[in-house]
Amino acid sequence: MKICFLIPSAYGMRGDTRAVLNLATELVSRHEVEIVSVRRVRETPFFPVDPRIALRWLIDARPGVRHLLPRGQMRTEVALWRTLRGLRCDVLVTTRPGLSVQAARHVPRETVRIARDWSRPAVPGPVRRFYPKLDAVVTSTETAKDEFARILEGAEGPPVHVIPDALPQGPWPRSRMDNRVVSAGGRWLPGKAFDRLIEAFAIVTDKRPDWRLRLYGGGPEEKRLRALVGRLDLHNNVYFMGTTPDLQGEFAKASIVAVTSHAETPGMTVIEALGCGVPVVGFEGTRGPGEFVTPGRDSVLVPRSEGEIEAYASALLALIDDERRRMVLAAGALESAAGHAAPVIANRWETLVDSLRP
Repeated sequence: MKICFLIPSAYGMRGDTRAVLNLATELVSRHEVEIVSVRRVRETPFFPVDPRIALRWLIDARPGVRHLLPRGQMRTEVALWRTLRGLRCDVLVTTRPGLSVQAARHVPRETVRIARDWSRPAVPGPVRRFYPKLDAVVTSTETAKDEFARILEGAEGPPVHVIPDALPQGPWPRSRMDNRVVSAGGRWLPGKAFDRLIEAFAIVTDKRPDWRLRLYGGGPEEKRLRALVGRLDLHNNVYFMGTTPDLQGEFAKASIVAVTSHAETPGMTVIEALGCGVPVVGFEGTRGPGEFVTPGRDSVLVPRSEGEIEAYASALLALIDDERRRMVLAAGALESAAGHAAPVIANRWETLVDSLRP
């Protein structure tokens, strides 16, 4: 088959971009795979792209690039319409509700059209109107599946399936669990709550000053997070490590991975931690890391409450002080990660596509 993925940008460091590249890399060993990036925002993609995958972009949004059409939505819509009308592939997977709606409107019906969604759309009206023209919706969690099922209730299709995201092709780097390091990664945005983690780690370092926190990523919250570290006098315990395309390799140097957001979408940080055999400490919640882990087997989940920062710090300290428990959870993490292995996930996608093709 020829399988095409349509994504907003293949050049950024988003978790959903990483998830698509992991799946595409596995599929390209058996199929022709193309990634169409709506925007190109830098010279080369942040994550490595397998040379067997065809990659093209529609809008060159790199700084300093001039365009004939005005900037903004009109230029994007024109380029997207032209591309979708002329698209020739057996399967199209779109990775954002806005792109899926356009695919439902313009892609030829002989193409199997699948919307890959990670969370409830901000504006459900167009989804309710146009998604019934698609062949399937695939979410990564049961919560997201239920949300889309409710939006599409009463419409004639499409069916909603759950297929989790894939880890990169193995072998995965594995933590030896002997470093006194807690790691966290992702985009530094308000919703990721890295400030909550830093405040909790201040409590940790007061009792275990030999432990370190490494923060991987980048984003608009960096200045505020650095100021918080200074205010709490954590310069010797909290390190800003910058961005990396190999977060798994960095997590393999840690003994705990911390996730302090209340909503993890798509959850690649959690999945990559499991792949390294590192236990996760996160918060409970229907959209949190609990959708990707099993507490007591591979992780520790903290109830959300008014004193959640202190409770989170206590959970970290309990795991820091119990090496045997860390090792048990590390073994469980590797077992959980097996369900996210690229061949396993690719097989599930192929089975779904086969059931949708005439």
